[in-house]
Amino acid sequence: MATEPTIFELSSPGRRGVTFPEPDVPDAEIPASFRRESLAFPEASEIDVVRHFTRMSQKNHAIDISMYPLGSCTMKFNPRINEAVARMPGYAALHPLQRQETAQGALQLMYELQEMLAEISGFAAVSLQPAAGAHGELAGTLIIREFHRANGDSARTEMLVPDSAHGTNPATAVMAGFSVVTIPSDDRGNVDLAALREKVGPNTAGMMITNPNTLGLWDEHIHEVVDIVHAAGGLIYNDGANFNAILGLAKPGHLGVDVMHYNLHKTFSTPHGGGGPGSGPIGVTETLKPYLPGPVVGKSENANGETTYVWESPEKSIGRLHGFHGNFGMHVRAYTYIRMHGAEGLKQISEDAVLNANYLKARLEGPYDVAYDRPCMHEVVLSASKQKQQGARALDIAKRLLDFGVHPPTTYFPLIVPEALMIEPTETESKQSIDYFADTMLTIAREIEETPDIVTGAPHTTDFKRLDEAGANRSLNLRWTEAKEPEPVAAG
Repeated sequence: MATEPTIFELSSPGRRGVTFPEPDVPDAEIPASFRRESLAFPEASEIDVVRHFTRMSQKNHAIDISMYPLGSCTMKFNPRINEAVARMPGYAALHPLQRQETAQGALQLMYELQEMLAEISGFAAVSLQPAAGAHGELAGTLIIREFHRANGDSARTEMLVPDSAHGTNPATAVMAGFSVVTIPSDDRGNVDLAALREKVGPNTAGMMITNPNTLGLWDEHIHEVVDIVHAAGGLIYNDGANFNAILGLAKPGHLGVDVMHYNLHKTFSTPHGGGGPGSGPIGVTETLKPYLPGPVVGKSENANGETTYVWESPEKSIGRLHGFHGNFGMHVRAYTYIRMHGAEGLKQISEDAVLNANYLKARLEGPYDVAYDRPCMHEVVLSASKQKQQGARALDIAKRLLDFGVHPPTTYFPLIVPEALMIEPTETESKQSIDYFADTMLTIAREIEETPDIVTGAPHTTDFKRLDEAGANRSLNLRWTEAKEPEPVAAG
């Protein structure tokens, strides 16, 4: 089968996509250290370039094409109004080094976003500095570390992490200088209280929980968990990656959580995937407010009642986490999303997300095992253990879904569920699209029973078949290299 030519292979000497006019300013002398004799840029016409990258884009999946049920990632639709607002010249043309008096509109937006996120989650203050979810986790754990240090409590070097937490949590704790103590789950998917009581103690700095957790479940003992950790002198960090399940329904700050990061690129509809851009603001209690990374936006009023928005650095700040002020374009998109929906709309988002996940659970339980047989929140975790006994694994099911034009769910996570299929439909999927996904999953279950080779050999309809994923990760090929003729072999 012929392979798709690269843009370099479409290149032809002298071909142009654009012709620049002669410069109307004097030539500048470029330092020799910056000059290169030639640049290997492809020479292609505009239509060649447009066709090439259009074809390339059609080989990838996206939420704009069909359902993207990637569990724990909340791959919801990104409303186009967000994009329109973010591209307004007053926002898009700002420079981060502008004086604050020339960027009052942007600062007002950031201030109001801080206040809205604090209100939605029940915290005293928010910093927009962190540039991604894991960056927010790092900020939260550094705040916990600095809080204990400020209190002279240097013995608190352990971070408790449930086995149902996000995989970044233990890694983040180690980066912040803590040793990780794993807490198992009980038979209903909650934090095991007996194990928690056994592990907590004078060395406990805090606990990193995800609630709802990666099993898609609300922890039924959340109040007890918080009380046990607080009684031992530790703090509670909540991973807010699953916040999409509880908007308007529960406020982590009111549950006793001390610090939490938000994923604007999950809960608040800013673009997600492809490596970013993300945004991971953090919210904290009044006690931890002085430790927030800065700068944050504050406001003051003069004698005439005029408001001015200003950059402020919290008193005991852990410092900057970002070159400037966070991913501002994501702030604009999230702000637009929140203002468009309002309080009641945000609540409906979570209610619909939970409804969709439970509907999917009801349709798929039986042919597939459900990891924990109780009502789920925003996502449902299935197990393909039954299918594995019939000759097909979770990975095979994921590959077969590609033949039906559906992106696979997360597989093999959470780690505590064998052959895990972690499915999050989000609130933006209609009943029709969820039914199509459910029907497809049921079809695959029947195929595994009757003709498993169809599933284990999938995908069949994609441009590329099953790849060596381990090899691809270890030997990344990120640049095009011109093929060279083999050197002639000298005669003997």
